[in-house]
Amino acid sequence: MNKRIVITGMGVAAPNGVGLAAFSEALKNGKSGIKFIPELERLKFRCQIAGQPEIPEEMLKEYFTDLELRGLNSSGIVYGIISGVDAWRDAGLPVGPEAETDWDSGIIFGTGILGVDKFREAIHLIDDKNTRRLGSTSVIQTMASGISAYLNSKLACGNQVTTNSSACTTGTEAILMAADRIRAGKAKRILAGSCSDSGPYIWGGFDAMRILPHKYNDDPEAGSRPMSESAAGFVPGSGAGALVVEDLDSALARGAKIYAEILGGHINSGGQRNGGSMTAPNSEGVKRCIENAIFDAGVRPEEIDCINGHLTATAMDATEVKNWSEALELKGKDFPYINSLKSLTGHCLSAAGSVESVASVLQISEDYIFGNINSNDLHPEIKELASREKVPQKSLFREVNKVAKASFGFGDVNAVVIFSKFR
Repeated sequence: MNKRIVITGMGVAAPNGVGLAAFSEALKNGKSGIKFIPELERLKFRCQIAGQPEIPEEMLKEYFTDLELRGLNSSGIVYGIISGVDAWRDAGLPVGPEAETDWDSGIIFGTGILGVDKFREAIHLIDDKNTRRLGSTSVIQTMASGISAYLNSKLACGNQVTTNSSACTTGTEAILMAADRIRAGKAKRILAGSCSDSGPYIWGGFDAMRILPHKYNDDPEAGSRPMSESAAGFVPGSGAGALVVEDLDSALARGAKIYAEILGGHINSGGQRNGGSMTAPNSEGVKRCIENAIFDAGVRPEEIDCINGHLTATAMDATEVKNWSEALELKGKDFPYINSLKSLTGHCLSAAGSVESVASVLQISEDYIFGNINSNDLHPEIKELASREKVPQKSLFREVNKVAKASFGFGDVNAVVIFSKFR
């Protein structure tokens, strides 16, 4: 139970950058990946902006064989494979047919809804009595665990290979599940992450719920406004993030690069009671999750340099900051720096926790705190809890030792992980 857990590889496919270098540069420069999507206009969505990774055709050929590309119609699998394979390679681990089964390595890679476009294609073919044209990959592209199965065809992991699903909490939960398994001595390393499909069939339900902004179709980069008084709902996004979570002894033995250490964390649920619901968190559950994560990590609240919050640009942002303030018993100039990646990417849904965890670890490994664009009109309730300087609008370049990453998802499920600079 005293095993130390570290991050030895990372990969990302985000709306504002595919690959670690491009993603980190985008964070430092406040580059948004939110764009106007003509298809959403054609389909008469109120919100016609979104964040989705740009994957050129030539990039696909670096990760998929011609046979795999034939009939591939799942953006989530594409994003997941790119981020997962990149993370594994970044950790110095073998990828491809030459890799032999590694009984000490596993995969916990989550998703929400996978293969929606493939489902749609299959439904039309079946209705037209054309099942022969479904192809041999329709099942693997539409089953939730298709992403972990696809990844394992590249990585040859012989330990636990599975897919978790907990709405917006999925990616953060996967990282903590991986750390728990390694601490228990059941694996040496696990590829942890999550992915999300993109497109109207994923985002349509949220547009129907009227929780997406519709006043920024002509100014997409201004649309995602976490912690802002003028926040009008979350901008939908998609992508994938992946982290190689590894036992420290294993990492040192093979001379791996270490990005950061996972000190601890916590997963819980508010039970959809006392203000918690299918779409809103129970504040007591959130505060308990934060407090237990801090306790599990063995750190003091004042040691946290930055909170990378869930902060979706809805009315719940002020409540989330209040929960942090009460759980940490810190406010004003003593409150940690706080940021939300969603100002730059939109809300990547089931991929949010993993993409945002990659951003959190990059802040530690490269010593900067990325800015919150569109937060110039900071919400007055947040101003009372965190001083203006603690919600930076532009990146700050300074030493970062510890970051708390939080995800609070649909269904009133919570996860908080504490990352630290490796000493």
